[in-house]
Amino acid sequence: KDVPFDGWALTTFENATSKLGLDRDMVMALFPRGERDIMDYFGEWADAKMLDALKDVHIEDLKVRARIRMAVEKRIEILTPYKEAVNLCFKKLLMPQNARLGAKMTWRTADVIWNWAGDDATDYNKYTKRGLLSGVIGTTMTYWLQDNSGDNTKTYEFLNARIENVLLIGQNASKIMKPLESVWKNFI
Repeated sequence: KDVPFDGWALTTFENATSKLGLDRDMVMALFPRGERDIMDYFGEWADAKMLDALKDVHIEDLKVRARIRMAVEKRIEILTPYKEAVNLCFKKLLMPQNARLGAKMTWRTADVIWNWAGDDATDYNKYTKRGLLSGVIGTTMTYWLQDNSGDNTKTYEFLNARIENVLLIGQNASKIMKPLESVWKNFI
């Protein structure tokens, strides 16, 4: 809760450990790369909370698009109380030195969602699905950070539109990839 006031800085977390009566050195022991490790952990925490919130969902009753939508919406619900901290994290991750970390965190979330949704692809589809979902997550989160509707309704509408866009891309990509796949096999 101190991040919106003090930022994603190592001292913010060292001060938080002091408030809890813990040793400040604990922060560097747990997060040796400093704020980068802390932001990465925050992303892992959000993924774990999302999965926990989805654990009782019977996915077999849902279409894949509904599964994906539900997971992204649940993640947004979990992050809503921390919206300002997420906003500051996004700003940090957009800095050139943190771009790789931001991409890694987004990819990891996409992978967690697809695994939860039951995807077991091991071919190019695995990477295509996660790449496309990473784009959906990134644009949706950016939209959410600017959504002041209070109930995330506009963000969820935006998310639905992005999912529909991706479905069109996926349908067209499979029409292109199937013939290329047979050509590729001939070269191997």
